[in-house]
Amino acid sequence: MKSIEPAIKADERPRAGEKILRVARDLFYRQGIRAIGVDEIVRRAGVTKPSLYRSFPSKDELAASYLRQYDLEFWARFDAAVAAHPGDPRAQIAAFLTRIGKRTQKPDYRGCGMTNAAVEYPERGHPARVVSEANKQELRRRLRAMAAAMGAGDAETLGDGLLLLIEGAYISGQLFGAGGPAKSVARNADLLIEASLKK
Repeated sequence: MKSIEPAIKADERPRAGEKILRVARDLFYRQGIRAIGVDEIVRRAGVTKPSLYRSFPSKDELAASYLRQYDLEFWARFDAAVAAHPGDPRAQIAAFLTRIGKRTQKPDYRGCGMTNAAVEYPERGHPARVVSEANKQELRRRLRAMAAAMGAGDAETLGDGLLLLIEGAYISGQLFGAGGPAKSVARNADLLIEASLKK
C-alpha cells in the first residue's frame, strides 16, 4: 500500500529552509559547527528532520549554506567601505577595519565565521572549508590589489600584512574582548601602510 504523506506546498519549503538556516547560522556562529547537531537545529527551528533534509541534503551542506550567506554579508560590508571612499584604497581599508575593530568589542563577538570554520574543518575539500578558503583567497587578492593601487613598492607583502592584521583581530577579539588589541586594528594597518609607502 502506498504511504500517504501530507503534501508540502511549494511556498512552505523556502520558509522552512530559511528558518532552519537562520537558526543554524546563530548556533553555528555562537557555538561552532561541529558542536551543534541536526536534532538541536530542528528543535529550535520548530521543524521536522525530513524538512531539514528536503532543504539541505546533509549537515555539511547546511554548514556550507550558512557560510555562503556569511560570505555575501561579508562582501556587502567590504563593498560598502569601498563605495564610501571612491578611488581612495587607503581610506577604504581604514573604513573596513574601523568597523571590524568596533565589532570585536561587542560582548557576543565570536570572530569571523569563515576563519572559525576553517579551523573546525582542516580537511581540504570539505564543503564548509571550500567556502571559507574561497572567501580568504578573494580577500587576499583584493587587499593586494588595493596595496598596489596605493603605490606600495611591494604590494603583495603589504596586502598579506593587512590580511594578517585582520585575521589577528578576529582571534584577539575573541580572546581579549572589549578593550583588547583588536580595537586598534585600523590604526595598526595605517602604520603598516605608511611604512610600506615610504621610499
